[in-house]
Amino acid sequence: MLNLPRLERTWLWLGGITMAFFFIIVLSLAVMADIEPPSYGQTIDPTKVSQTPPFDHPGLHQTGPKAYEAYYVGQVFSWNPASITIPVGSAVTFYVTSSDVVHGFSVPTADVNAEVMPGWVSRVEHTFLKPGDYPIICNQYCGIGHSAMFAHIIVR
Repeated sequence: MLNLPRLERTWLWLGGITMAFFFIIVLSLAVMADIEPPSYGQTIDPTKVSQTPPFDHPGLHQTGPKAYEAYYVGQVFSWNPASITIPVGSAVTFYVTSSDVVHGFSVPTADVNAEVMPGWVSRVEHTFLKPGDYPIICNQYCGIGHSAMFAHIIVR
């Protein structure tokens, strides 16, 4: 070991042991909680999003009573579709991708937030229990028109 004073060596060892301890805790919690990437592993060719089902017809699709899947495509500087309408109490699974740059898919008044990267499909679920107009915004800076990138979920 380098010719370091004893106290400095002690602090280096304590720092290393602390870092290893925290790494083990984070790793074990991730394994116990079965943490997976937000995209759940689904990929898509970002140059062919508009030709790849179901993103070739983005929008809302009913899968059961009060159960829906919503397919969204983020592109500079808009969300497609711009608006969907669902009944109160509906569970919606959002599948979101980007055809150009990184976007953030967020419904600030609900528990919906996903990072949207070209080449990946992000998935997030939410049950809308209250009627209202829920705005969808992009929370990742994506260019000069970023502030105009929004859509709506209307719950009736």
